[in-house]
Amino acid sequence: MPRLARLDAPGLLHHVMARGIERCVIFPGKFDYGDFVERLEAGLEKSPNTILAWALMPNHFHLLVRSGASGVPSLMRRVMTGYAVGFNRRHKRVGHLFQNRYKSVVCEEERYLLELVRYIHLNPLRAGIVPTMEALNGYPYTGHSALVGGIKRPWQATEEILARFGSIGGVARRRYMEFMTAGRGQGHRPDLAGGGLVRSLGGMAEALKAQKEGAGERFDERVLGSGVFVESVVDRLEKKKKETRDLKISRDELVEKVSEAMRVAKQDLLVKGRTGPISRAKAVLIHLGVDRMGLPVREMAELTRMSGPSASVARWRGRELVSENPNKLFN
Repeated sequence: MPRLARLDAPGLLHHVMARGIERCVIFPGKFDYGDFVERLEAGLEKSPNTILAWALMPNHFHLLVRSGASGVPSLMRRVMTGYAVGFNRRHKRVGHLFQNRYKSVVCEEERYLLELVRYIHLNPLRAGIVPTMEALNGYPYTGHSALVGGIKRPWQATEEILARFGSIGGVARRRYMEFMTAGRGQGHRPDLAGGGLVRSLGGMAEALKAQKEGAGERFDERVLGSGVFVESVVDRLEKKKKETRDLKISRDELVEKVSEAMRVAKQDLLVKGRTGPISRAKAVLIHLGVDRMGLPVREMAELTRMSGPSASVARWRGRELVSENPNKLFN
């Protein structure tokens, strides 16, 4: 069954999860944990997004991210690729580190934000990695320690979360701790991992049956929220996708525009070679062709004389270059 395209737009809240391949340990020691945290902080500088909660576990991690202008995929590609390369080098291994691509569930913010903050931050306690709430307060590999004031994390949106518990720092932290303590007996919450509406209807089969009979809300396995929220997200992104595919510009005109904007000869975009300015210009061309005009990656790969996998990587690089470039041609 083909994978569904990711849903992403500025302002959307994502519960991001990734696991080690074959459930292998991806954080075997303190240096590995620290390396991931450092890469996350550095990644946020290049791909600005808002981190509201996070937890690193021995064989997986959770992030609660509000998408910024550059998008969640840009951030995750930077962090996960860089970490995997460094991990393999450190531990003298080869091959994939993570199991498939990361999972990202768009969440209805006002309905689920605080529940997700609590669920994510209680992971080490549920798993027995720390024995008590007091120990969790000092555990350095979740955002909880920053919220209680134990560890400074300037890149984490601590003030935004605490503001939901009160306007005074000490009071807000006390109420936050009461909220966390009240949820420590909760077990695994599959309803917070996506498709919550589907599960509430009794599973995918029942949800499909209800929808067919006209009695069910709209649902999407990529979204956690009400039918109204699912509809608003999916329709918004489908409309945006249609608008980009309806751009009144030909592929040849796009090549001309990129050539002029990036100051690279047109013929250099259409032959083999991916060094320096030509590499960046090809990346921009592929991104705009795929994401703005709806052309297949394969077609853009053939146009630029690149392999399919290389073109896919270039597409993400092009997206980052465009998001960082104020040139109105790319907006």
